[in-house]
Amino acid sequence: MNIPADLKYTKDHEWIKIEGNTATIGITHFAQSELGDIVYVDVDTLNETIEKEEVFGSVEAVKTVSDLFMPITGEIIEINEALADEPEKVNTDPYGEGWMIKISISDASQIDELLSASAYAELIGA
Repeated sequence: MNIPADLKYTKDHEWIKIEGNTATIGITHFAQSELGDIVYVDVDTLNETIEKEEVFGSVEAVKTVSDLFMPITGEIIEINEALADEPEKVNTDPYGEGWMIKISISDASQIDELLSASAYAELIGA
């Protein structure tokens, strides 16, 4: 199971990469493997400020639809447009080309509440 040590994680299986006041967010390798083949990513919250744990979009796999939850409060400043034509990037490269959104962080103190790679590995039994 691929769990990069330089990222933070949530119990809802999102990952977050902090770079200054900007964060990139996607779903984990574990999440995409549980969902199966992803056929559609729906995020229509660009330029909106979404509170921590609120839904910012959804992913649709062959057999299910799953909500995407904000790991920390922030304004969505970019959406990965490539996923509109190639949602399978979430399956093939969840931590790279399969990223979903970038946000401007509203409350940096919330970062401390996220899981480390080792805590996330323990959560999923890896």
